[in-house]
Amino acid sequence: MATILVVDDELGIRALLSEILTDEGHSVELAEDAAQARGVRERLRPDLVLLDIWMPDVDGITLLKEWGATGQLTMPVIMMSGHGTIDTAVEATKFGAMAFLEKPITLQKLLRAVEQGLAKPARAAAGAVPLPHGDSGGAGEPANTSHVYGVHMNHHAVAPVLLGPQSEQSFELDRPLREARDAFEKSYFEFHLAKENGSMTRVAEKTGLERTHLYRKLKQLGVDLTRNKRGGL
Repeated sequence: MATILVVDDELGIRALLSEILTDEGHSVELAEDAAQARGVRERLRPDLVLLDIWMPDVDGITLLKEWGATGQLTMPVIMMSGHGTIDTAVEATKFGAMAFLEKPITLQKLLRAVEQGLAKPARAAAGAVPLPHGDSGGAGEPANTSHVYGVHMNHHAVAPVLLGPQSEQSFELDRPLREARDAFEKSYFEFHLAKENGSMTRVAEKTGLERTHLYRKLKQLGVDLTRNKRGGL
């Protein structure tokens, strides 16, 4: 994954962002002021920087300008502020920032901004399962088939569930509702765990469940958490 530098004078913000990004599999470096940020940037050449605007010694906009003027703005920079305005955001992007996040930063906005910052222009979304549009089937597919969240339902007793590229699992629908639901939910969560490389934070966001509840649910369904487990899970 990526090396991300978080620059913020607030210890709580640094700790929170570090926990989230580490859980996503990134290597996180922390700096509490511009001086430390310069040192980390020179030593590690991070893939992305999260930079607070309001800092006591040198503010984030000034540091951003400095990096741009000295040819060191070779990585995407996302600015952060709890007191930002539209003018501040415009100024930040004018001097090379790729995005502006207003504090308090929501998990969804943070992960989306980081993902966009690290993405390459020609890079296709990895592990995406295409969902067909419209009611009719494609070539060679019956018109009465339907697709819901990547699940192919052909109105027979067996439904294959797409777990990832070239991976499919089938389970019987001719069974009690509770058993069928549990089988589907297990496949559903296994799919998302595989797609997100075992990140509980990302899976919780994608499925709309609180992390503790998600963990209990996975244990209840008998999902193997060690298969996709990594540091920070």
